[in-house]
Amino acid sequence: MQRYRAALVGCSRMGAFIDNEVPPARRPYSHAAGYEACERTDMVACSDLRPEVMEQVGRRYGVPADRQYTDYRRMIEAEKPEILSVATQPEQRREVVVFAAAHGVRAIYAEKAFSASLADADAMVEACEAHGAVLNMGTNRRWDPGYDRMKEVIDEGRLGRLRSLVLHSTGTLFNSASHGFDLLLRLNSDRPVAWVQAHLPDGEAALDGDRLSEDPVGHGILQFEDGVTAYALNSGRGSEIEAICSGGVATAMQNGEEWELREPMGQDHRGRSLLGRSPFPEYERKSSTVCLIEDLVHSLDTGEPPRGGARLARTNTELIFAFIESHVRGGARVELPLEAGRPYRLERDRAPRQPKYDPID
Repeated sequence: MQRYRAALVGCSRMGAFIDNEVPPARRPYSHAAGYEACERTDMVACSDLRPEVMEQVGRRYGVPADRQYTDYRRMIEAEKPEILSVATQPEQRREVVVFAAAHGVRAIYAEKAFSASLADADAMVEACEAHGAVLNMGTNRRWDPGYDRMKEVIDEGRLGRLRSLVLHSTGTLFNSASHGFDLLLRLNSDRPVAWVQAHLPDGEAALDGDRLSEDPVGHGILQFEDGVTAYALNSGRGSEIEAICSGGVATAMQNGEEWELREPMGQDHRGRSLLGRSPFPEYERKSSTVCLIEDLVHSLDTGEPPRGGARLARTNTELIFAFIESHVRGGARVELPLEAGRPYRLERDRAPRQPKYDPID
């Protein structure tokens, strides 16, 4: 079968070296390690503004010096990759994705958060659709086999109708809540959100007019159009999500390392169901990064849309900015889709983080 040429823009932590920080069970996790592990892809080139970082990528992943570019445009034009990873910060993502789609890249793996503004997200969706490029955003839980099994339990109805979702550790909106929002959407089959209501504990410090000088922490409520209510909480419980159904509960704990099902196991003295633990269905553990890349490969093979897509990535971005808008309005309910309003934009003044080249273990 055809092997696809991949290239990487942004050679830092998530692009190439986060594998040195995460537990072995989550590896391969970086974009570069995912291409190395996928049987259908070869990472042939990389781009970064820091030659010393690309040199480390070359040593680790076998990218020769003449295929290390400080200008991603030259890389795309010279190497003509079918798949491009964009592992920059969101502030730079629009220009890379729009250029890539317009210059023949057929599949894009864009890191989260999708963009620094809604206008940027709209431009990327337009470019991908105009040029026929497919895109997945790096909210990896969408491709994690454990969460796939959790969604199957919900969808098959053994726990009754889904009523609410509770997400713990929302964290900062762009870096962390983008993961959580995507998982909430995924578990409710990507149904539309009708409105949100939110609070940003450090919102005043992060907001400078329309500019977000920092990625703010946020928590709040998301009301789906189908009646399911989601609660995004900064509770201190770590990364967990609970699906509460009319006849039971499914819970992912320890960032998807542990799972729990609770189903009716009798009744109390008033005839109400008592929930007891039952075994969570078995599943094959596999790298979510590899699964995401294989999803893009499947789209290239077949022409079918990927599990994610640029429009879902844009929806995720809209939820982030709806949380910001709700906070600015004093915690008021904000209806979706967002009406044209203040053009909030993430613009941080910070140096890139130095990747860890050696494993922590």
